[in-house]
Amino acid sequence: MTLQPFELIVRDYGPMVLRVCRAVLGPQDAEDAWSETFLAAMKAYPRLDPGANIEAWLVTIAHRKAIDVTRANARRPVAVEDVPERPGETGRPEAWDGDLWAALKRLPPRQRQAVAYHYLAGLPYKEVAALIGGTAEAVRRAASDGVRTLRATYPVDGDGEKGAAR
Repeated sequence: MTLQPFELIVRDYGPMVLRVCRAVLGPQDAEDAWSETFLAAMKAYPRLDPGANIEAWLVTIAHRKAIDVTRANARRPVAVEDVPERPGETGRPEAWDGDLWAALKRLPPRQRQAVAYHYLAGLPYKEVAALIGGTAEAVRRAASDGVRTLRATYPVDGDGEKGAAR
């Protein structure tokens, strides 16, 4: 059994793949996923086993492309009315809120690094431990102690009140 020309695959299965993409993603993203499905299929088609179930093969590719689209959409920024915080002009700590920088500077270096790398950079404790040394548990403790100190010493509202409980 030989493979039929790819153009016939697109003609015969294209509408079905588009219906699948629409059902999974909705009409806005379906055509992009459909195109990506057939681009990937075209590249892989010469290596396809002549006895393969083409419909199932295409649905599998469409499913994977739909996952890719869903993941890409999840990474897109979401528009909001008010930006929660504004970055400093220079990106340097001196340009930050002076009280915050002063509170961070008062932390021991290990706590400051643990807070910065875990809470500001989003690194897992294991990766922070690899950066600054020690165990993940020790970094978790340093970050926790640092945040507790910041909550007790950093002003949390416009009146300058300190916030010990949040």
